[in-house]
Amino acid sequence: MKSDKHISVLLREAIDGLNIKPEGIYVDCTLGRAGHSKEILKRLNGGRLIGFDQDDEAIEFSRNELSKISDKFTIVSDNFRNFKNDLNSLEIKSIDGVLFDLGVSSPQFDEDYRGFSYNKNATLDMRMNQNSKLTAKDIVNKYSLEELCRVFREYGEEKYSYSIAKNIVKAREKKEIETTLELVDIIKASKPKKELLSTGHPAKQVFQALRIEVNDELNALKEALISTIEMLNVNGRVVVITFQSLEDRIVKNIFRDYSVIEGNRNNDYINPKDLKTPDYRLVNKKVILPSAEEIEVNRRSKSAKMRIIEKIK
Repeated sequence: MKSDKHISVLLREAIDGLNIKPEGIYVDCTLGRAGHSKEILKRLNGGRLIGFDQDDEAIEFSRNELSKISDKFTIVSDNFRNFKNDLNSLEIKSIDGVLFDLGVSSPQFDEDYRGFSYNKNATLDMRMNQNSKLTAKDIVNKYSLEELCRVFREYGEEKYSYSIAKNIVKAREKKEIETTLELVDIIKASKPKKELLSTGHPAKQVFQALRIEVNDELNALKEALISTIEMLNVNGRVVVITFQSLEDRIVKNIFRDYSVIEGNRNNDYINPKDLKTPDYRLVNKKVILPSAEEIEVNRRSKSAKMRIIEKIK
């Protein structure tokens, strides 16, 4: 079942964090259903919005929504890891703000046939870009025991990685594992009873790991973050909303690398005026979290964390 209903997480905080200039150039690297992009576009007067997405359905929906506001936007159908090359092709060399909302959109979770949800039966797919070749079904049925353990452990931080991987290999010897609920049953059978009774769905971490592997999400994030930070104009900002610890750790570390200069232990007599200062600053030292009111309205916002970096010189 197709759905276009999506509630943007930390919407007000993200828009405030971008500190939008009406004449600026802003990029939404995760266009989705245009929730954040619509608010950015409303604030532009002479500026321009660039939206990235690789989901054809999201692009079609967002183009229609944004057209109701203005024609000062361009949608790029590509993975945001190609950010710099795509902007260069549009003759854009610098930008005033970038937004990443790294959560899977509600419609992607809600559309049975996309295979993102462990609550609905569907073919194991999980591709953000429907034209990509690798699917979750390929991984589950073709990766070795060792490869499955690595994916579940590194990308899902799943402590029962070996047990789950072993049972997947055993099950697929009899029959190809085709659907989400087939996989959920294997995961449940691989965990002790006390784990199944604990809070949260027992398949959540494995499904997260598969989605990350299918879409190479962490490497794409690293590449895109570095490109966006380095293309900022002075006073430009990058706003990132993450939903799990692996992504947040990447953002935190990259932001720190750009905003902190390590001291020189070999020379204690540097003139203060010769001390190098960073070109960037962290706008929020502590992560920004959704309010209790937002969590009550949208339970999927509960795990969201937002970080912001600004170019200052």
